[in-house]
Amino acid sequence: MGYWSTRGLRGSELEEMINITNDLYRQKKLGIVQKVPTPIKPITIDKEKRTITLAYFEQKSTVDYVGVVQGVAICFDAKETAKNFLPIQNIHRHQIEFMKDFKEQGGEAFLVVYFKKYDEYFFIDILTLDIYYERAVAGGKKSIPYDVFDKKYLIPIEGGRYLNYLKTLEMFITES
Repeated sequence: MGYWSTRGLRGSELEEMINITNDLYRQKKLGIVQKVPTPIKPITIDKEKRTITLAYFEQKSTVDYVGVVQGVAICFDAKETAKNFLPIQNIHRHQIEFMKDFKEQGGEAFLVVYFKKYDEYFFIDILTLDIYYERAVAGGKKSIPYDVFDKKYLIPIEGGRYLNYLKTLEMFITES
């Protein structure tokens, strides 16, 4: 079981940015996308502060977000790295399988990847991601280098705080 502690969750800044963007998409009637909560079981609770200080994940999470935009079902996970590559170990088999199954049902599945070092956000679709994942599982490179991320799939930041992943998703769908 994975554990969570008050040291914080990795990627929370990226997720907050996505949450703000999703609120804007809903307000503008562009789509409805929600954060998928991960069920946790509290172990230690600070009764004075009324906060959970230690908990474990009750089950594996699939993806971070699920929704519908302009009639298209989407699911995606948010990944953040301070390195010049995305470690494959940050992506789990059950996430890949869920996204592949989602795609087979006619939806779009992808990652939003934030490279802190370059302050850039990328879209990578599940089929491309799966190629790198399977290579790693077969003994190949255990990461996806920054340099192989296609610049045309950079996700623009608009208004200084909105991560407009729908613009990049639309381009991807149009080209597919």
